[in-house]
Amino acid sequence: MIGIEHYLVVSAILFVIGVLGIFLNRKNIIVILMAIELILLSVNINLVAFSAYLTDMIGQVFAMFVLTVASGEAAIGLAILVIYFRSRGTIAVDDADRLKG
Repeated sequence: MIGIEHYLVVSAILFVIGVLGIFLNRKNIIVILMAIELILLSVNINLVAFSAYLTDMIGQVFAMFVLTVASGEAAIGLAILVIYFRSRGTIAVDDADRLKG
């Protein structure tokens, strides 16, 4: 039988992959956004797993809110990247430091 420990292990693995994706790949903004999505997915797995374990629907409701925020973040982030690419011609993270000031 699959217990809550299995869900927590999968969630921890996804979280670590997301964190490593952010810290190891600092050149591509799209990969960084995908790593952030992996971190949010691991949070959702935790919320749903604990919700099912405790037989309470609150965790699943919060998971739906997190999914809503994540989809908005992805849409707005990609729109900003398209506008930035049109003006600069690249989406490299090293070139984005020109936006300061």
